Amino acid sequence: MDPIIAATHADPYPYYAQLRAQGGLVFHPGLNMWVASSAQAVAAVLAHPDCHVRPAQEPVPKAIAEGMAGQVFGQLMRMNDGERQRCPRAAIAPGLELIDAQEVEALVSARLMTADAAGLYNAMFRGPVCVVAALLGFTPAQGRAISELTADFVACLSPLSRPAQLTAAHAAAEQLSGYCVELLADSDNHSLLLAGIRQRFASGAPQTLIANLIGLFSQTFEATAGLIGNAVLALIQHPSLHSESTPIEDLLAEAQRFDPPVQNTRRFVAAPCEIDGVRLNAGDVILVLLASANRDPQLNDNPDTFLLDRPNRRSFTFGAGRHQCPGQLLALSIAGATLKQLLAMEPALDQLKREYRPSTNGRIPLFSD
Repeated sequence: MDPIIAATHADPYPYYAQLRAQGGLVFHPGLNMWVASSAQAVAAVLAHPDCHVRPAQEPVPKAIAEGMAGQVFGQLMRMNDGERQRCPRAAIAPGLELIDAQEVEALVSARLMTADAAGLYNAMFRGPVCVVAALLGFTPAQGRAISELTADFVACLSPLSRPAQLTAAHAAAEQLSGYCVELLADSDNHSLLLAGIRQRFASGAPQTLIANLIGLFSQTFEATAGLIGNAVLALIQHPSLHSESTPIEDLLAEAQRFDPPVQNTRRFVAAPCEIDGVRLNAGDVILVLLASANRDPQLNDNPDTFLLDRPNRRSFTFGAGRHQCPGQLLALSIAGATLKQLLAMEPALDQLKREYRPSTNGRIPLFSD
């Protein structure tokens, strides 16, 4: 076991507890990086101005730097610091915080969902992107195409992807860019979300706007899939919750804390600094174990128990500080509407087989009959 393999282990949480016992921020010689495992260390790293989201010498991964996927990657607000992060975030985040939950529920309900593994896969990996596409003003048919392209594009974000997958990611980035260009040129678009984003982004470069619209799709794709999937696992593990009367908002709030879809993230030290009592050098890499911090007793009492009515629930699942995920409310709205529709069909969830999607940081279950 190591902190990266742990993300898709059947139960990584006892191992995370061992890491916390060794110290909040310690060096892992096998991975040649620092590991932040305690809530205090994770909070300190995420808040520190010298901890960046990409290494200075490689702002775009070498594997994709020469293609369209790399061009999009390099402009994503989540992959930048400073003005290249603040400007698109200031344009996009306010609109995401004003999404109408009833509109989201109507968009989810309009999709055909079946109570089997294939239906659950589509609900996890296709439905959320279709909802975001609809909110931006795309037609249902365009939304379905965009969800398929997004599935190809996200391969560029994983170091596990094979060359053929990266080639497909470049092609998907080209097509997604084309869809966004057409969307922005459509004078009949009546999306309030898109209108607000465009107004706030009026002085920004069009290509940056397009890249970050694609970023909305890619962020939605895996994170929301994992959120839905891990909530389904919670329903399987706690049969008493398998009811239409279960408070879905509480279920999701605890599921994202207890078993988060994003287990870790990375930060790259840009200048010598001290964090949590540890002296770090420029060029050091920190693996930030969000999932471990969520289970830290210093953050949540009785952290290894799944409690719907947990008082003062705290979580790092959606990040913290300047890179906190701006789409948290939207993701929870989509996941909540999806779970309500799923529970209404009374599926035999305990009969599903499951494994985890290969990943170095995500914890996303895949279900089969």
